[in-house]
Amino acid sequence: MIFNKLIGLFSSDLAIDLGTANTLVIAKGHGIIINEPSVVAVKNGKYGQTQVLAVGQEAKDMVGKTPGNIRAIRPMRDGVIADFDMTEKMIRKFIEKAHGRKALISPRIIICVPYGLTQVERKAVRESALSAGAREVFLIEEPMAAAIGAGIDIREPQGHLVVDIGGGTTEIGVVSLGGLVLSKSIRVAGDKIDLSIINYIRRKYNLLIGERVAEEIKISVGTAMELDEDLTYNITGRDQVEGLLSSITLTSEDAREAMEEPLKEIAEALRDVLEQMPPDLAGDIVNHGVVLTGGGALIRQLDKYLSDIIRIPVYVADEPLLAVAKGTGKALDEIDLLQELFDE
Repeated sequence: MIFNKLIGLFSSDLAIDLGTANTLVIAKGHGIIINEPSVVAVKNGKYGQTQVLAVGQEAKDMVGKTPGNIRAIRPMRDGVIADFDMTEKMIRKFIEKAHGRKALISPRIIICVPYGLTQVERKAVRESALSAGAREVFLIEEPMAAAIGAGIDIREPQGHLVVDIGGGTTEIGVVSLGGLVLSKSIRVAGDKIDLSIINYIRRKYNLLIGERVAEEIKISVGTAMELDEDLTYNITGRDQVEGLLSSITLTSEDAREAMEEPLKEIAEALRDVLEQMPPDLAGDIVNHGVVLTGGGALIRQLDKYLSDIIRIPVYVADEPLLAVAKGTGKALDEIDLLQELFDE
């Protein structure tokens, strides 16, 4: 223990929220120091070799705009590692960026992972971080990190229900006495909502758009319920009949219809968790309500939409986009006190 504390004086321990859409890195004592898209841009070289050109925002800016020999890769899909090699390279780059290449000793790293990860997938995450230079790797499950980041005292004998809607997965967890009493992870979240928007616009308007435009639509006019006053958003895409560029004006009602199915799936998953709720915790959940975190929590009227379905108050956490990262960072600050939370 004393030896580990001495090492800690010379290493900068890190917490990483390894998300499908964005990766956030928290340095102990410094807060969030990196918040960038989980994207790697690589160039195909001779003899099958690949060269990493950019990671994060710089790489995302290349999505859909690269020449044939350059690829923009999202190594995380649906909350899990889709490309082990690229994930390792991405983590390594972020660690180097966080330390400015000046770390004397390899850091301890806490990585937030979806609840539904298999043991094989957990091993892949851990080995990626170790290969990227970590001294020790701890895993914390996303619902627990979201609860901590939302300001919930996870140690108290009270039940709290958290719904974290990220890029690849929606994580639903009931937290009490420092543990997850119930959890559910579904691979329906921001990416599936974007895909629904792409498919809807193709079907209704014969217009082909990409992921970036779909995400912009979701942010600009996306809503879970009808609004008193329609919002509008102009988009340009390729007409799939004529093959020419075309522009249309999309309304928030279009966006609501486009997002309807994935939002229904999230509501059904939440209902499933409530139906499995231990009777002794049900009263706590009714009293405390449901807390929404993650980027999906920012969808207009989503809290009211879910509340109408489950008939329990639903609230959006402060800074929902940062809740998981902040919770992972708090776990890093108390790493020696919260050992029981971690999957080592």
